[in-house]
Amino acid sequence: MPHGRVFHRPQKGDGVQPRVRTTARSIAGLLGALALVIASSATARADEDGQWTMPAKNYASTRYSALNQITPANVASLRPEFTFSTGTTKGIEAAPLVVGATMYVVTPYPNYLFALDLTKPGAPLKWRYAPRPVPASQGVACCDVVNRGAVFWRGKVIFNTLDGQTVAVNADTGKEVWRTRLGDINKGETITMAPLVVKGKVLVGNSGGEMGVRGWITALNADTGAVAWKAFNTGPDRDVLIGPDFKPFYASDRGQDLGARTWPGEAWKIGGGTVWGWISYDPELDLIYYGTGNPGPWNPDQRPGDNKWTAGIFARDPDTGKARWFYQFTPHDQHDYDAINENVLLDLPIGGKARKVIVRPERNGYLYVIDRASGEVLSADPFVHVNSSEGVDLKTGRLIPTKAKEPKLGKVVRDICPSANGAKDWMPSAWSPRTRLLYLPATNMCMDVQTAEANYIAGTPYVGAEVRMYAGPGGHRGLFMAWDPARRKKVWEVQEDLPVWSGALTTGGDVVFYGTMDGWFKALDARTGKLLWSFKTSSGIISQPVSYRGPDGRQYVAVLSGVGGWAGVVVSADLDPRDPTAALGFVGATGDLKQKTTPGGTLYVFALPRAR
Repeated sequence: MPHGRVFHRPQKGDGVQPRVRTTARSIAGLLGALALVIASSATARADEDGQWTMPAKNYASTRYSALNQITPANVASLRPEFTFSTGTTKGIEAAPLVVGATMYVVTPYPNYLFALDLTKPGAPLKWRYAPRPVPASQGVACCDVVNRGAVFWRGKVIFNTLDGQTVAVNADTGKEVWRTRLGDINKGETITMAPLVVKGKVLVGNSGGEMGVRGWITALNADTGAVAWKAFNTGPDRDVLIGPDFKPFYASDRGQDLGARTWPGEAWKIGGGTVWGWISYDPELDLIYYGTGNPGPWNPDQRPGDNKWTAGIFARDPDTGKARWFYQFTPHDQHDYDAINENVLLDLPIGGKARKVIVRPERNGYLYVIDRASGEVLSADPFVHVNSSEGVDLKTGRLIPTKAKEPKLGKVVRDICPSANGAKDWMPSAWSPRTRLLYLPATNMCMDVQTAEANYIAGTPYVGAEVRMYAGPGGHRGLFMAWDPARRKKVWEVQEDLPVWSGALTTGGDVVFYGTMDGWFKALDARTGKLLWSFKTSSGIISQPVSYRGPDGRQYVAVLSGVGGWAGVVVSADLDPRDPTAALGFVGATGDLKQKTTPGGTLYVFALPRAR
């Protein structure tokens, strides 16, 4: 079976036991760190009910299942238990949900919602809900007509449609409970993200940064669908819900109406900053965290300034939407790096004491560890090859751009790494409290860019750049790695031929799962990165695998295959692979994908053989 190469990188001091000066303070720190590890592992076990009710598994976005029947010793015996055809052939990025004895699957456009009965052989269909989104929404979706999943909340399955609606469906009957229109496709707005429910409020954001839309996040009443609050990510403070409680850590994020004043004229009105990625929630601090997308257009000369509040992370009060702090990963984003990636909420020993942090592998190529109460960046380390910037100044929080890699009008700027999709796009990482490692899918890609003047016409592309992407150093286009955020180092790495565009899943049996764009579903030893098992599905995998306990008490692993998304739209939209600028430049990197996989849309569910 095909697999990537595994590299174990020795670190300075490996195998050497340093002399330790023992003090009461150091002992206390070590005991605190040990207690933290034990507590987090115990909590994971206590909270495991065998279900999967939201795409990220939990509010901390760990994507970790404490189920441990599947182990490195027996995972090679995994076999398919049942499959289900979705009847769609566009890119499937969603995670299945499992609530009690029912599995729920959301498809890309036309956004069908299926309920499968897990108590019966083959998991037959219980019901199907068809929301019938407006067909014209397909024409304004920048990067395939994907959907990243649903959320379960008190008897309802809630999800978004491509044409900008949020829908709640009765989980038992499949009958619509409420439907709220939020986006306007005439402006280029779509919705592809998975919602999150916090304290009875459904949190939803828009897509369309390449169409010159204005990014926002909104909260709906989970019982009625009524809008509770809405916060824009560009514009004056009153629109962004910035008030006296807003206390960013860095000086560059302080000042009145920066969401308007860091833009030329009224460019903020069509400046992007959309919310098409992931939201996390800390119940103790009572804060939600989410990232904002790229500024528009891609041509940076048309929008001098920091372009706040794009390409950064907001912490907000879930009840009111009021902003508490903000940090900008990529001020004046010049390379479409966005900042919509997942925020993994962990308690880690940092500098000898426990810190409540956000661990964030960012598209600009750095893995950030951020204090989630204040927004202070504690560390930022490159996890792939990066030459578009020279590092992060921890005193100011500023990314340090590489002058030679800045786009210039009328000039082709070559070998910019990472490429526009970033070191890691939307595909979410997973954290194991057992190994204390973050497992992250990544890409190894660079690009050439030539910018041009972009003209804004509502509902049409607003980009102003011609991009050609290609493989980075070494020739491989994908990576899957384990990262130690406390020790700030890569532990192991697997190189893949194609970009790794699926999410990661890790389990209590110390097995980690992910999929490849040519259709291999893989299981690795979470501690060593050794390939233990793989299965060839009918299409490329760009979705989010999950694990659950079935009604029979067995552990199952489920994944949806169906190539597409930005990386695979050359297949799902049948683009010409000879045009390297197609799909905003991604076809230049994945033009050979048509030779490796075909469109599809199938659910695969695996388990160990039944005990005799």
